[in-house]
Amino acid sequence: MISVKNLTMRLTAGGRTITILDNVSLDIPAKQMVAIVGPSGSGKSTLLGLMAGLDRPTSGSIILDGMEITGLPERDITRYRRQKIGYIFQSFHLIPTLTALENVAVPLELNGDAAADERANELLAAVGLRDRSGHYPVQLSGGEQQRVAVARAFACRPPILLADEPTGNLDSATGRQVIDLLLGINRDHGSTLVLVTHDQALAENAERIVSLRDGRIESDKPSGR
Repeated sequence: MISVKNLTMRLTAGGRTITILDNVSLDIPAKQMVAIVGPSGSGKSTLLGLMAGLDRPTSGSIILDGMEITGLPERDITRYRRQKIGYIFQSFHLIPTLTALENVAVPLELNGDAAADERANELLAAVGLRDRSGHYPVQLSGGEQQRVAVARAFACRPPILLADEPTGNLDSATGRQVIDLLLGINRDHGSTLVLVTHDQALAENAERIVSLRDGRIESDKPSGR
């Protein structure tokens, strides 16, 4: 379960204080798929990054599977994220000097998995990229890179998957393939899936849609799927 309580995020720049998130509270049960929508600047990606422990809020708390992460030292947050959270970036964030196989194997190796390469090969096969395992990111299409990123995010079978605009840089057909992969992981493995998107049609695939505006939750309702 993900529990966000009274989360506020403010930044100061040029003598001005900007409120990005304003007292946001949100509970997401285990295994649920939730879409977070809203216009640019509404705080969607900031909220997702805070859930992953990539940044610290100004105030409030985030509890993931019973663990309060907001007060943890950076080393402990990194360790927890590596074991419990898969994060998918809009811009893929693959390591350019590593092959697809090596990129997927990185989190497995960091967790001490002796069969990292074997597991990485299985994951690439699951996303339809077995024959691209030796290719570097520059040799892959955008859709292929995002599928590698999905495989990497799920490498350690994390209970929580967070996806920030996972189809934002893809055409509609390729984006559909990536979403089907995420839906399958949520359905078949019971991972909690939270995705940020501008695409209302994509959001309708979720069980629940949370809409942000000006750093606040404007609505929180079932998708009707």
